[in-house]
Amino acid sequence: MSEAKGFPLATTSWDKKEYAAIDRVVKSGMFSMGPEVKAFEDQFAAAMGSAHAVMVNSGSSANLLMVAALRYHSKIDLPAGAEVIVPAVSWSTTYYPLHQYGLRLKFVDIDADTLNYDLEALEDAIGPETKAIMVVNLLGNPNDFDRIEAIVGGRDIVVIEDNCESLGATFRGRQAGTFGIAGSYSSFFSHHIATMEGGLVVTDDEELYHIMLSVRSHGWTRHLPKFNHVTGEKSDDPFEESFKFVLPGYNLRPLEMSGAIGQEQIAKLPMIVEERRKNAEAFRGLMQGYPQIRIQREIGQSSWFGFSMVVKPDAGFSRADLIASLGRQGVECRPIVAGNFAKNEVVTRHMDHVIHGSLRNADEIDTNGLFIGNHHYPLSDQWDLLRAALDAVTRS
Repeated sequence: MSEAKGFPLATTSWDKKEYAAIDRVVKSGMFSMGPEVKAFEDQFAAAMGSAHAVMVNSGSSANLLMVAALRYHSKIDLPAGAEVIVPAVSWSTTYYPLHQYGLRLKFVDIDADTLNYDLEALEDAIGPETKAIMVVNLLGNPNDFDRIEAIVGGRDIVVIEDNCESLGATFRGRQAGTFGIAGSYSSFFSHHIATMEGGLVVTDDEELYHIMLSVRSHGWTRHLPKFNHVTGEKSDDPFEESFKFVLPGYNLRPLEMSGAIGQEQIAKLPMIVEERRKNAEAFRGLMQGYPQIRIQREIGQSSWFGFSMVVKPDAGFSRADLIASLGRQGVECRPIVAGNFAKNEVVTRHMDHVIHGSLRNADEIDTNGLFIGNHHYPLSDQWDLLRAALDAVTRS
């Protein structure tokens, strides 16, 4: 797990254990989803404190599987045309599965400091048509779930979480991604743990778990337990159950290599989060010297996916100036996730949606925000590069 030169957005946390895991799979001759994936699912569920975990081939697929499974749940009312509240800032595949299942998106602004929901706006947005809330924990930062629970107030509104950027974050000691009926995670290279490509959904709801097992693999019965919430009881004839299809499904299955790597990566998660949190303390201390830039305010205990930076209106320099200065020092940066997603043509032309009130804060970070990387090792040299870039732009 060597440190990278410069200040990249992402670096590998693999060592000889991950490569040994790959070698184990190669020698086994079993490459498609099997016992390595199941072992990782069990370990991931235990680490999150959840009853069940289902691994898929990406975090995007995790969101798709989660939304699809809700459609077929016997106790959840989420038909086509139902209203789902979403934050205005997230990644594209937070929104796409909702659209693809015919749901109407209601975009709500974010909080300028936390980058998660503006909770006053969220409360105001809930109406009689609201059937679900998609909660996104942005850049490692969990939402205030006490407040969200109070806002929902026992109404028949299902809460789901896109936690792809916030593995290992906690709120009041509970893992982010476990506050709704289901939560999604990503294990893509740039995320907290990396399994090549990969993602997971966790849930404590056994019916939802069984639906996901079927929908993940073509909608067939093969991976369901004998007694299950989808078919009731399976026959004992494996030939009969080989190609029996009961739900409209996909092929979202991961590879055995990804499952084997995941077992080594999830064991490292406590270290990864601890080191990222140490780096966050150093980052916050450094940024006190640059009041022209606003950084993210932590809720609960963030796992600090990266470090956001928003140039204030009276800073005396622009975001473009900051990006150029960072680039000269080798500090990689990107927009804050996808900025204000509601402004994209894919939304305005193709999605059934409504915008609740103003998206002022989402627009601000879209115009003036960026983020830089965080890593699982101390960033002593990288802070020098960041400081040089900030000095150059703030003191010119």
